[in-house]
Amino acid sequence: MMRVQISPAAAALYRALVARAQSPREQVLLTSIRSVDWNSLTLSGERHELDLRLAGPGSATAAENLCNGLEEAEFAIPGHIVADIALCGPPRQAADGSVEISLEALTIAD
Repeated sequence: MMRVQISPAAAALYRALVARAQSPREQVLLTSIRSVDWNSLTLSGERHELDLRLAGPGSATAAENLCNGLEEAEFAIPGHIVADIALCGPPRQAADGSVEISLEALTIAD
């Protein structure tokens, strides 16, 4: 298995999204992640792009749990604030029955 190194903020965001899906962790697969440093005059953080695949029984329900109200959701990420999060488009149903989700987020160091 290949392990991708991601920042602590990105890893915490992924864990929070898995919890939001209310589905077993092994059913919420991280298929792609890109994080870049972000800075303003007074704040620093990271901009993240995540692609997820929700697989297995209940994938459509898990996708609804994750997506509904996402932009207004509160996230508990130690040392970071999720300043902005949004879907890049509607969830997509794959041929194998899984659901693919793409989203973008901005985390700011607390």
